[in-house]
Amino acid sequence: MTQFPAQRATLITLGVADLDRAKAFYAALGWTPKEDLPEVAFYQINGMALGLFGLKNLAKDQGRPDAALGVGGMTLGQNFETEADVDAAYALALKAGATALKAPEKVFWGGYSGYYSDPDGHVWEVAMNPFWPLNDDGSLTLPDRPNAA
Repeated sequence: MTQFPAQRATLITLGVADLDRAKAFYAALGWTPKEDLPEVAFYQINGMALGLFGLKNLAKDQGRPDAALGVGGMTLGQNFETEADVDAAYALALKAGATALKAPEKVFWGGYSGYYSDPDGHVWEVAMNPFWPLNDDGSLTLPDRPNAA
């Protein structure tokens, strides 16, 4: 039996101004849609899915056909095992058409990270966190920490 509210996310959908442009950007990063429909594309990612949905169609789907959807105050993140992997992912994103926000560098919390935005302004962080080792499949399970809340 599912407990509510369940502490999980199974789908992240990004509203995009131009679906073909967005799909071309993510293809340049090596991403392949699992489902590629005329109005939305879905990508299988570790244990969940990422959707790209045209802004007007997304607003209509939300029951707000006249809403001017924008980019919210959030960051999507990809963790990597090494600083070199972070640098490579950042360089690939820029080559694919991302906008540089902050080049990867050592950061105050003890890791290494940088930020870019995709062609629609969605912000991605690429990071190496020495306190969060990745699972063999690249997924993340937060470690138990004695001082955690």
